[in-house]
Amino acid sequence: MGSAKKTSSAERKARIAEMRRAEAARERRARALTITLSAVIVAAVGIGGYFLVASADDDSSDSGKPGDAKAVAEFTRTKDGEKVWDAKKLGRTHVAGKVKYPVTPPVGGNHHQVWMNCNGDVYKKEIPNENAVHSLEHGSVWVTYNDQAKPADLKKLEAKVKKTPYSLMSPVRNQKEPLLLTAWGHQRAVTGADDPKVNSFFSTYVQGKQTPEPGAACTNGMSQ
Repeated sequence: MGSAKKTSSAERKARIAEMRRAEAARERRARALTITLSAVIVAAVGIGGYFLVASADDDSSDSGKPGDAKAVAEFTRTKDGEKVWDAKKLGRTHVAGKVKYPVTPPVGGNHHQVWMNCNGDVYKKEIPNENAVHSLEHGSVWVTYNDQAKPADLKKLEAKVKKTPYSLMSPVRNQKEPLLLTAWGHQRAVTGADDPKVNSFFSTYVQGKQTPEPGAACTNGMSQ
């Protein structure tokens, strides 16, 4: 009987010792993993900082690389007057500050990480270009106007936007034409709300083939 107790006690001690060794091994692995992850994070932050600086340098150099002002300024024009940009030249980097767009209103390019709500939203004041461009990336059509636009046209366009998901409307006072329709890489001036090109533009570009991120949200973004 005493021998059995001694054997049982020895087994318990052996099991406890084994459990402690296993726990120590887990702690060593956890420490090693933490150190490794920390090193990866530090490296990623460093690389991210490099790319942010590189992006800023690219924007200021105007070298014609994707996202640069020179590249974004280039476009072709269709027979019926629509302006078209090469999607490959429109930068898609998220930036924290202002972007100098060579087109008013912008048709694409680097932009803020938060989009403007574009679920049929009508804004009475000018909105930040950087957020609106993100909405274009999600496949929205942006209706803009200046002080020369007729109130009757604006009323009709507002009604159209309000019933159209993936669209938004806002004033852009320094645009040249009274009424403009913009999608990612596409822009068209229209003569008024009854211009047949309005419906055509909406049907083609609301979540159209030009959309870099089809199905991305147009809600839970930024609003005025």
